[in-house]
Amino acid sequence: MTKFLFSLVFLMSISLSAQQLKSPSEFLGYELGSQFTRHHEVVDYYEYLAEAASDRVQLTVYGQTNERRPLILAYVSSAENLANLETIRQEHLKDTEGTGNSSKAIVWLSYNVHGNESVSTEASMKTIYELLTKKSSYLENTVVIMDPCINPDGRDRYSNWYNQYKNTPYQVDPNSKEHHEGWWSGRSNHYMFDLNRDWAWLTQVESQQRLKMFNQWLPHIHVDFHEQGVNNPYYFAPAAEPYHEVITDFQRDFQVTLGRNHAKYFDANGWFYFTKEVFDLLYPSYGDTYPIYNGSIGMTYEQGGSGRAGLGVITAIGDTLTLKDRIAHHFTTGLSTVEVSSQNAEKLNEEFRKFHQNKEFKYQSYVLKGDKDKLDALKSLLDKHNIEYGDLASGSYRGHNYGTGSSGSLSINKNGMVVSTDQPKGTLVKVLFEPSAKLSDSLTYDITAWSLPYAYGLDAVASTSSVSVQNVQETMPSSNISNGSYAYITDWNSMDDARFLAALLKEGIRVRKADHPFTIEGKSFERGTLIITKGDNENKEGFISTLQTIATKFQKDITPTTTGFVDSGKDFGSSSIQMITKPKIAVLSGGPTSTLRFGEIWHFFEQQLQYPLTVIGDDYANRVNLNEYNILVLPGGRYGNHFNEGELSKLKDWVRQGGKIIAMGGSIDALDGEKGFGIEKKKMEKDSGDNKPQPYKDWERERIKGAITGAIFKTKVDNSNPLAYGYGPDYFSLKLGSSAFNYLDSGNAVYLEQNSKPFSGFAGTEAQKRISETLVFGVENYGRGQVIYMVDNPLFRGFWENGKLFFANALFMVD
Repeated sequence: MTKFLFSLVFLMSISLSAQQLKSPSEFLGYELGSQFTRHHEVVDYYEYLAEAASDRVQLTVYGQTNERRPLILAYVSSAENLANLETIRQEHLKDTEGTGNSSKAIVWLSYNVHGNESVSTEASMKTIYELLTKKSSYLENTVVIMDPCINPDGRDRYSNWYNQYKNTPYQVDPNSKEHHEGWWSGRSNHYMFDLNRDWAWLTQVESQQRLKMFNQWLPHIHVDFHEQGVNNPYYFAPAAEPYHEVITDFQRDFQVTLGRNHAKYFDANGWFYFTKEVFDLLYPSYGDTYPIYNGSIGMTYEQGGSGRAGLGVITAIGDTLTLKDRIAHHFTTGLSTVEVSSQNAEKLNEEFRKFHQNKEFKYQSYVLKGDKDKLDALKSLLDKHNIEYGDLASGSYRGHNYGTGSSGSLSINKNGMVVSTDQPKGTLVKVLFEPSAKLSDSLTYDITAWSLPYAYGLDAVASTSSVSVQNVQETMPSSNISNGSYAYITDWNSMDDARFLAALLKEGIRVRKADHPFTIEGKSFERGTLIITKGDNENKEGFISTLQTIATKFQKDITPTTTGFVDSGKDFGSSSIQMITKPKIAVLSGGPTSTLRFGEIWHFFEQQLQYPLTVIGDDYANRVNLNEYNILVLPGGRYGNHFNEGELSKLKDWVRQGGKIIAMGGSIDALDGEKGFGIEKKKMEKDSGDNKPQPYKDWERERIKGAITGAIFKTKVDNSNPLAYGYGPDYFSLKLGSSAFNYLDSGNAVYLEQNSKPFSGFAGTEAQKRISETLVFGVENYGRGQVIYMVDNPLFRGFWENGKLFFANALFMVD
């Protein structure tokens, strides 16, 4: 009798607790789905739940955005589990080493990585409420981690825009303004980066802070909630091909298990859905693939709607899609995911342990060497991923040589490192470092090449043997700066050097550059070497102390010299030792520019180079006096004939008088032609071969013959060109399309030779013909100024580290 009364009281207390908890609608004061909830209101609701149900909800603020909005996680489970949360986490992580005995399923639900895919945050509030009330049984053996909004800056941008432009209560006509966002949509974060492409590269503060938390848990399940086009039905797992070869049979099969459970609920409601299409599992920097390569079942769920849908919209078939509909769909798959995970907790733990056992990968070690700054940049990224590595001081290592694309050796006498797959993060190492990802299907959703040795500009071999680390004594940089020197010399070959130069120029210190190699006092220096003379800065108060402070900050090796008389090369008074002009930079935004391409430039200046820029909107650009600037950057985009004849003439006059244009990607299209500059698009002769009509079903396969889906090509470099200072004779470029321009008459700094083929990634046969013998980066002198052409994008997603010095050269070295 006593046991019965205890059970009755316990059940009544749960029921009373459920009754006392306010639903999202009750708390917010409006029916969920009738408005878009602003981020601070979402945070308020989660804080309310953490207080009202403190035994079952734990809230943590794990960081903040560029615009100072909080990033939060909610841990949701039974009272017993939450009281032992740290023990559960530690036991789960032991499974990565094969020593754990975990019994709980760990499910991580991520919402609103794209700000204008705004339904998912609304659905998160309904989901957590349901888990705490009607579906609390799921939590007995499951810990649910919820990130209600990965991208608060973008989401509030969209919500605020929509609330400004919507009709009251709303207009379902798709032609209405409320269904047409402007140039800066809510999709991206503050710097216009796509956070769903940043999991591996970690260029953004949101990604960096989130991954610290993710690595503390490494969940069994990770779901990324998205939206797609208004007219698309719901998409859930299983995913499309290509699957990366490291994905296990269990990871594939469990996606099917989850998909079938979702389908059961969707079928009962008569909702449409599709699976196994479009969204593949290859590119490692997505919210589904990155977790997979860390042992999770990673998935993307896509609801139709996105920024076009608003609170309600008429679809192409005449149905009305409302925000309430969209919430219901994401709510259903979210609960279904937790349900299946709870039912399969034992299997999830068993397979997670198996995933982290030693893998028989072909390559066991990746051996790298190169400039210390570049190695340090790579080490910084690996540290963020908890990937282990070691130093190498000397030795010769055989394996697949990244530079030649075939078997070879790599000799190291200093500045070497090794990364092994024999570690808990071994699968991720294989994916990030492999020379070329195996493609089971060439129809992919994103780029097909990303290998880190190419991205960081390092010589490397992939070895089938295990390579042991060596003890290396780190030498501290020398910055012997004293008043008695004639000049101070330092090298130029990395972004650290560019940051050092930018800091000097901002402080008003005058710096020269060497346009020829030289030797002085027994030491040799290459083109681009920075020379800071006492004579140039004699009127700069605190010159020596400022130089010392900046050199220490950037850990620069400084070589002092008592003379400007060189042993070989050009003396410091030569016209070949030119003063670097302090850049005053304008960047075009809006209209023809891509938000992503603009954002990469914006982020480069403010967060990587730490150098000021002026953003000019295309809607008033023709009224701006360009003479106030010496550099104009045109981000990639769709320009077409954006500049009329008068505007082109104005640009040409400005360049002729000494201005410098940096034209990137699609902006080059607006500068070629008879009335533009000297750049010319490559014209292809029509193939007179087989012109038989192709079956309609094969149109997509035929189309990709002319496409390049993010492939790595080996290019030739003229490093006597100031645009290529700091580089060797070759450069591995990430090519994102088949846009092709002829060689310039002169000034071809980087170019593709005849019959160039990708070292890694997919490029269609027709695309390869098109880009043969074409320009990659070049400089056209025009009057007293220059136009710099960047056909490929060295700043793409902020992760192609080895390309960034080209952009810095365009700013500082080309004159």
